[in-house]
Amino acid sequence: MNGKIFLIAGTEDGRKLAEFLSEKSFDVTASVVSDYGRKLLETCARIKINDKPLDKDELEKILREGDFKFLVDASHPYAKNISANAIEAAHAAQIIYIRYERAEINFAYEKIFTVDSYEAAAVKAAELGKNIYLTTGSRNLKIFVDLLKDSNLTVRVLPTSEVLSQCEALGLSPKQIVAMQGAFSTELNVELFKHAGAEVIVTKNSGAIGGADTKIQAAQILNLPVVMINRPKISYPNLAATFDEVLKVVSDQRKVVSLKA
Repeated sequence: MNGKIFLIAGTEDGRKLAEFLSEKSFDVTASVVSDYGRKLLETCARIKINDKPLDKDELEKILREGDFKFLVDASHPYAKNISANAIEAAHAAQIIYIRYERAEINFAYEKIFTVDSYEAAAVKAAELGKNIYLTTGSRNLKIFVDLLKDSNLTVRVLPTSEVLSQCEALGLSPKQIVAMQGAFSTELNVELFKHAGAEVIVTKNSGAIGGADTKIQAAQILNLPVVMINRPKISYPNLAATFDEVLKVVSDQRKVVSLKA
């Protein structure tokens, strides 16, 4: 083994990264917060799994007691609080923090309007159209429901009982909910946007694996405006955009700046 790694695997590519590092003979413990995430990782027998939600103090305790050498943060690009806690916990435990973050996609489309918050996205979307199609997931739905009471919302979310219950609690009707799991092709996005009568699309720059490219392509075909929420701005101690870059850092510890105080 080449050093113990605690990996926050909150995304599909995070889970693939855990498998990649495990195949390179690293001792990997992957942290997930859903039964679905656990089931996906259970297919790789070499990976240990933590499915307990962790706050900063609990994460620091695990890092210390588990004698980990690295914390690889492969949480979602928009999971700002998770990354902030991971940076602090790694620093406190005096281990090396590495942020893996999929690359953003650059779009040449004149109808993209970028904003820095979900609140700003709701305000801008209301300016651009009445029928608003949300592809931002379920975590911040309440912000849009509260701010867009005079708009017609369609929300695309994962088809899990937890998420659907959340939608129901927010007062969303079945007609407003598209419960599907991606990835979505450009052609499917076109049909879904047309079926909903969408006048504006709200999304995030989640990279190709998050389907940002096909959403924008579909919007262009339909000549629809897009409100895109920028990624949170965080100063990462070590940042990698590919699996190989993560491997290089963990394989060559001498080139890593220690996080020790």
